[in-house]
Amino acid sequence: MKLLFFNLFVFLFVGTVKSQPNCNVFLWNGDTAQYTACKLLTENQHKYYQFSKEFHQLVDSAILICPHFAYAYREKAAPYVKSGNFIEWKKNIDIAVKYDTLTYLPIRASLRYKFFADYEGTIKDIELLERISKSDIGHTSNGTYHLQIAKALCYKQLGKVNEAISIIENLLSNKKYSVGLYDHFHLGVMYYQSGQYEKAIVNLNKQLTQYDLAEVQYYLALTYKKIGNTQAYLEAKQLSIKMYNENRKLFDQYHFMFDQIFERDIRSI
Repeated sequence: MKLLFFNLFVFLFVGTVKSQPNCNVFLWNGDTAQYTACKLLTENQHKYYQFSKEFHQLVDSAILICPHFAYAYREKAAPYVKSGNFIEWKKNIDIAVKYDTLTYLPIRASLRYKFFADYEGTIKDIELLERISKSDIGHTSNGTYHLQIAKALCYKQLGKVNEAISIIENLLSNKKYSVGLYDHFHLGVMYYQSGQYEKAIVNLNKQLTQYDLAEVQYYLALTYKKIGNTQAYLEAKQLSIKMYNENRKLFDQYHFMFDQIFERDIRSI
C-alpha cells in the first residue's frame, strides 16, 4: 500500500509539473517572446477542445510569437497521439524535444512504447536521456514505471530477455532507488520466460508483499506447473481467477499493459 501511494504521488507530481510551464521563468530569463507566447497559450487553452480548429489556431498563434516555445509543440502533438496519428504527433513532439530536451524526451519515450509499440525508438530516447541527464532520469509520463523499467520492458518485447533482466537487477540493487509498483512482478515474469523458475518464484512472491494482482498469481501458477508443484499451481490458479473477478488486475485506460492477462488465459492453463 505504501508503494501504491508513492506511485500515485509520482503520477500526480509528473502530471502537475509537466502539464503547464511557469511562464514567469521565461520572463526572469529575459525571453519576453516565450513569456508572451506562454501566457497566451496557458491562459486560453482551457477554452477549447483539443481537436477543434480554434485550439490549433491558438497553439499556432503562440508558435508564431515564439517559434522555440517547446510547450506549444507538445500541446499541438497531443491530439494527434490521442487519435493515433503517429506521423503528425512525432513531427511536433520532435520539435518540443529539440527545444526542451530534458522535459519532453521522457514524454516522447513513454508514448512511443505505450501507443505505437516503438520499442527501439523508446530505448534510443531513454539512452539519450541517460547521457544528457545529470540526475535520475525519472519516470514515464504517467508515473507507472521508472524509465529504466520501461527500457527493460522494451528490450523484452524485442526478444532480449537477458538484457532486460540485467537492467532491472541493476536498478533494484541501487540503494537510492524506490521500488516501483510492478518491478518485481515484471522481473519475475522475465525469469519465468527465461526458464529461471526459482528466481521467478522469489520475485513474484516479493511482488505479493507489495501489491498483489491476478497476473502475479497467474505467473506463479505457470511457474509452479513447470516445476511440478501441482498443489501450489492449483492454489495460485484459483487465486488468480478470484482476484480477476474482483477486478484486482493490471489496468490502464489507454492501452494493454505489459504482461497483462485475460480470464481465458487463466482458465486455459
